[in-house]
Amino acid sequence: MLAKGKNMNYKEKILKKFDELLAEGKTIFNSCGWNGKEWQRHPSDIDYRRFKTEALNIIRCACGESSDHYNEMKSVAQDKAMSTNSYYFKDCYGILEAAKKDFEGDYLFNLETEISGEIFADFIVLSKHALSEKNKDVAAVLACAALEDALKRFAKINGEDLSGKDMSEVVNYLKSKGLVAGAQKSLLDVMPKIRNYAMHAEWDKITHEDVSSIIGFVEQFLVQKFSV
Repeated sequence: MLAKGKNMNYKEKILKKFDELLAEGKTIFNSCGWNGKEWQRHPSDIDYRRFKTEALNIIRCACGESSDHYNEMKSVAQDKAMSTNSYYFKDCYGILEAAKKDFEGDYLFNLETEISGEIFADFIVLSKHALSEKNKDVAAVLACAALEDALKRFAKINGEDLSGKDMSEVVNYLKSKGLVAGAQKSLLDVMPKIRNYAMHAEWDKITHEDVSSIIGFVEQFLVQKFSV
C-alpha cells in the first residue's frame, strides 16, 4: 500500500498559508473593531478583495474545486460580493477556518477515490513483486491493467464514463480536459503502446524498463489523484 504523507512538504506549505491568512484576518478584525455583531468600521475594499482572492485560491489548492468549502467560498466571494463588499469578510474568514480544520485533520476525501486508490496500489505492489522475481510479462499485465483502470476511474470521477473505450481514447480525453499535464501528459503518450503489447502477448516488444516506467507512473498518479 502506498503510504500517506509523501506530500508532507506540500501540506506544510498549505497549512502555513492558511495560518498566515487567518492571522491577517484577526488583525483586520482587531483594527476594524469587530465585536461579533458589527464593525466599528468596515475593512477596506482593498483588504477584502485581497483576502477573499487569496482565501479562494488556497481553499481550491487544499480542498479541490468540487469541495463544499470551495463552492461556499466561491459563492460568498463571487456571487454575494461581486464588487468589493467588505460586509462578507467575516463569512470568508469562517469558511477559511473550516477548510483549514478539515484539511489539517485529513477529513477531505472522496470515498470512491480512496477505495479505488487502495485497489490499484495493491495491483502495483503485486506488479513490483513480479518484476523483482524476473516475471516481466506478469508484471506488465498487472501494471497495465492498474494503469488503464485507474485512468478510466479518474475520468469517471471527473464526470465522464469511458467504459469500453480503448486506452488511447482515455488518454486523449484526460489531456483534452486538462486533467493531466506536464510530465504526466508526456509520459502517457507512450503508455497505450506498451499496454497493447501486454494485452496481445507481444512480450518481446516489452522491456524491463517499460514495465518499471509504468509502475512508477501509476504510483505517482495514485499519490496525486487518489488519496492513498
